[in-house]
Order: sequence, then C-alpha cells, then structure tokens
Amino acid sequence: MLLTDKSVLVTGAANRLGAQIARTLHQNGANLIIHYRASADAAEVLVTELNQLREDSAIALGADLSSITELETLANKAIGTFDGLHILVNNASSFYPTRFGEIDQQAWDDLTASNYRAPLFLAQACYPALKQSSGCIINLIDIYASLPLKHHSVYCSAKAANQMLVKSLALELAPEVRVNGISPGAILWPTGETNDEQNYKKALLEQVPLKRRGTPQAISETVLFLATNDYITGEIIRVDGGRLLSA
Repeated sequence: MLLTDKSVLVTGAANRLGAQIARTLHQNGANLIIHYRASADAAEVLVTELNQLREDSAIALGADLSSITELETLANKAIGTFDGLHILVNNASSFYPTRFGEIDQQAWDDLTASNYRAPLFLAQACYPALKQSSGCIINLIDIYASLPLKHHSVYCSAKAANQMLVKSLALELAPEVRVNGISPGAILWPTGETNDEQNYKKALLEQVPLKRRGTPQAISETVLFLATNDYITGEIIRVDGGRLLSA
C-alpha cells in the first residue's frame, strides 16, 4: 500500500483512462477525489465501487475546468475533503480535429482550456496544500505534443504547451513539489469509428515498434511510479510502445 493515507485529485476520472488511474491509486491505499464535468452518473458509480472496497475513501466532485472560478472551488473542496492534498493528476482532456481554415474560437477555447490552461491554474490553486504535504503533480500529455497530428493543430499545440508547463513548474515549485508528465501513445481509441478510422488505426499500429496497443494499466502504473519515486521531477515519460522512435 504505497499511498496509504495520501489524498489524490484526478481530473476527468469518471471514465476511461482517468477511471483506471483512480482505481490503481486507490488499490495502493490512496483516498480519491474523482473529478467529472458531465459524467456525474459514471463518477458516482466509480465512487460507490471504491467505497465498497474501502469505506469513505472516495468522493466525486463536478466542475467545468474552463471556468477559473469552478476550478478554484474544485481545488478548495478537494483539499478539504481528506484534510489536505498529496497528489494532483491532470488527466482531463478534450480531443477532436480542428481543420485549418475552419478553426473557431469555441474550439480554441475548449482545447486550450482543458489541455493547458486548467492544468496550470489547478496546479496553482492546489499548490499551497501540495507544498505542505511535499506532494506532486502529474500531467497527462500525449506523444502528439512532440509529433504533429494532421487536422489537430490546436490540440497538439495545447499539449506542447502542457509539456513545457511540466518542466517549467518542476523548476518553479521545487524543492517542495515535484512535477512530472506522461505521454501516452495508442492506448484507448476515441469512441465510435468508421471504416476509414479502422484502417487508420491499423496503419498507426504498424508504425509502433511493439506492434500493439497499450493498456490503461500501463499508464496508471506509470502514474503510480511517478507518485511514489521522490527523486524524479521535470520528467516526461513516453508510454507509446516506441511510436516516437519511428516518427
């Protein structure tokens, strides 16, 4: 139980990768604050699951991370839930294409808010508690922060900013708070697909040296590693099956 009595806020934790991160940290003793935006039902199902395993060890909190006010309220509630905060996992992310010539302000605001602005301002809001606990921040980035993806220029740019944010905050917040990142490759596909998308996925996996998709557990175990190794800061670990090597 590497994280016994540690409190963790995971953003976007109701479903998919965020839910697996929450489960892995909870299995290792952590108390979880499950953040959600629109997936209240899924968040409550996950909270019930975790609390059945260990009583009063998880809570769900909703917030729109594009709102600085809601974001700060989320931080304050998270800090007060288990009397402090030890780990912040910035996982919440919007992802969709933005074709050049058709990019509008709504898409810009949404993609930059979830992938860059929210991790910055949430880190700032949580910093006093993290400093007191000698805690850490872990940002979920993407290999496409370093490798452009066609028709996703806004998303890739926002993730690239997040990548630099990890390094900047690692320097800024040391020595009390460690800051690291994880760049997943092909882990979970977006929901819903066409035949063209199936062909794209097959072609993408051909570019991965390990020739297969990764699992959510590969990411959650890396989060656990970064959360428990107290002499790593400013690092971004690629969990991509070697994809960036063949770019």
